[in-house]
Amino acid sequence: MAEFKTNVMRILDRKKIAYTPHEYEHSGDAVDGITAAARMGQPPEKVFKTLVTLGASKNYRVFVIPVEKELDLKKAARAAGEKSVAMIHVAEINAATGYIRGGCSPIGMKKQYATAIDQSAEALSTMIVSAGRIGSQIEIAPDDLCAVVRGKFADLAKEGNEER
Repeated sequence: MAEFKTNVMRILDRKKIAYTPHEYEHSGDAVDGITAAARMGQPPEKVFKTLVTLGASKNYRVFVIPVEKELDLKKAARAAGEKSVAMIHVAEINAATGYIRGGCSPIGMKKQYATAIDQSAEALSTMIVSAGRIGSQIEIAPDDLCAVVRGKFADLAKEGNEER
């Protein structure tokens, strides 16, 4: 049987960037990142979620942070060079990115938006992000992810605040 590949995996294959695919059980609905990490047997600090915001400039901005953390909007705005940023509504995710909630990857969006990755990723040898569909993730070196999305590392997460 042929191995299933998402567009994210095909993009990485084309760019000859190494990654390891991961899958987790789901019922077709998005699960929170901590649950996804547990189902993959991975520590939550290694698994990252992709968040999309709209800046005061009306430009979309993408932030990749650990699943157990919450985005600090002031830090995010500073990292993006914006006066402010606000989370987009779930209904807007598909139109802006081409992905659905729970399957949003920083790689392969409709457009390449300015992307920042939480600086905690720099201490990891690999990190896990969505592969572009619910239940599929990829493990990739943080520097490789940063390069493929033309992003930067920044302090983005709220301190001492765990999202549950």
